[in-house]
Amino acid sequence: MEDRSNMLISEAVRSVLTSFAARENATVEDVLALARSLPAALGDNASSITPEQQTAAINSLQTARPAVAIDQSVSDDTVTCLCCGKSFTMLKRHLKAEHGLSEQQYRAQFGLPEEHLLVAPNYSIRKAEYAKRIGLGKYAREDSPPQDAAPTL
Repeated sequence: MEDRSNMLISEAVRSVLTSFAARENATVEDVLALARSLPAALGDNASSITPEQQTAAINSLQTARPAVAIDQSVSDDTVTCLCCGKSFTMLKRHLKAEHGLSEQQYRAQFGLPEEHLLVAPNYSIRKAEYAKRIGLGKYAREDSPPQDAAPTL
């Protein structure tokens, strides 16, 4: 019974922190102060909320709001990082180096669909045209030896 009440209190703390952090004028310091004081305000049962649970809730709150509007994050020549607002032609390296996120984690963090571009459209077109021009991906399928034929030495 006590585990269930602790779980409910943890969810309540997470809910309160999420709502508080969603406010436009909430700072990280304000959220941290609330996270420290909330268990005491909820009573003795709340004191069992671990610092790791508080940290996980705060980390998820800090990343909940994108730095730019999602529909404005992709233009013809750039893609803008929703974490920090910087623009790039490709986000993959930036996400890993600066934010420690994989592409899947980034999409999940902001609720982006799998089709959301992480490479600028014009950059993709330019690279594809270059690859075609130098002949990448082309080979004569009819000139290749059949699979059951013995290799010649």
